[in-house]
Amino acid sequence: MHKILSFLNELQQNNNRDWFKSNEKIYKESRIEFINLISKLIIEINKFDSNLGYVEPKECIFRIFRDVRFSKNKEPYKNNFGSFIASGGRKSSFAGYYIHIEPDASFIGGGIYMPPSDILKKIRTEIYENPDDFKSIINSKEFVNTFGEIYGEKLKTKPKGFDDFPDMDLIRYKHYAVVHPFSNNEILENDFINNIINVYKTQKPFNDYLNNCIFE
Repeated sequence: MHKILSFLNELQQNNNRDWFKSNEKIYKESRIEFINLISKLIIEINKFDSNLGYVEPKECIFRIFRDVRFSKNKEPYKNNFGSFIASGGRKSSFAGYYIHIEPDASFIGGGIYMPPSDILKKIRTEIYENPDDFKSIINSKEFVNTFGEIYGEKLKTKPKGFDDFPDMDLIRYKHYAVVHPFSNNEILENDFINNIINVYKTQKPFNDYLNNCIFE
C-alpha cells in the first residue's frame, strides 16, 4: 500500500496530464497493487457472503479519469482509488462493499449509494412496513461502534406516497450506505486486510436487508 499512497499523494500535488504522463509507469504499478488488493478482498468476502460469487476485480474498480465536462473542478484525475465489490461489479444494483483509498481521507463501507428511484422506493417501502428488522441492524452495538449511523443526505420532508409513522426518519434517506474511516497508518499495517474484512462482516446484515428489499 506504500506505493499506492505515495502515488496518490504526488497526484494530489500535480493533478495535470503532463505529470501523469511522465509518471504513468508508477500509476500502472499502483493500479496493479490495488487490483491485487481487490482480488484478495473478493476471496475473503466470499468466505462469509457467498452471494457475492466470483466477480472480476477490474469490473469492480472505478476509473481514475474524471469527466470534467460539467464540473467546475477541471482536474483530469481523481485523487483516489475506489472499488465497489458486488455481484456484477461496480455497476451492480446489489448492495455491496466499497473501498476508497485516498491520502488522509480513506474509508470503507458500502450498501447502496445513489439508487435509482424504483430501488429506493422498494427499500423505503420495506422499512415502512417492517421497521423493526431494520432498526435491530442499525441500532446494534457493533453497527453503531463501526459506522455510527447511515451515511448521506436526507429529504427535509417525508417521501411522496408515504404517510406519517414513528420512524419516518428511516425512510427520508436518499442513500442507504455506511462509512468507516481508515488513517494512513492503519492502511499500512500488516493486518489491514483483516481489519477491512471485520468491518465488512459487521456490514453484511445491512447489505442482506437491502438486497432482500430489492430482489425478494
